[in-house]
Amino acid sequence: ATKQKQVRRGVKEVQKFINKGEKGITVLAGDTLPIDVYCHIPIMCEDRSLPYAYVPSKTDLGAAAGSKRPTCVILIKPHEEYQEAYDECLEEVSALPMPL
Repeated sequence: ATKQKQVRRGVKEVQKFINKGEKGITVLAGDTLPIDVYCHIPIMCEDRSLPYAYVPSKTDLGAAAGSKRPTCVILIKPHEEYQEAYDECLEEVSALPMPL
């Protein structure tokens, strides 16, 4: 997704594209402090039926998004170049239990 430039990163950018109605998988970092920075993003995802998941580290999330800087949230958009891998990830994230 990074090679195809189909990753949105950062709270402001992800929030903007969720509001615009873009589809994708949202990934949030669990070690973000204060949590108020992005606590509204899961609610936005649930309202729009977007799948989301948490990962432990924002450093790992930034590296996975192709950045040297840590980031607390990314949105991975679907694209025909990696559609099979995207569908597999979507299935895995959708099978996760809802966070309490």
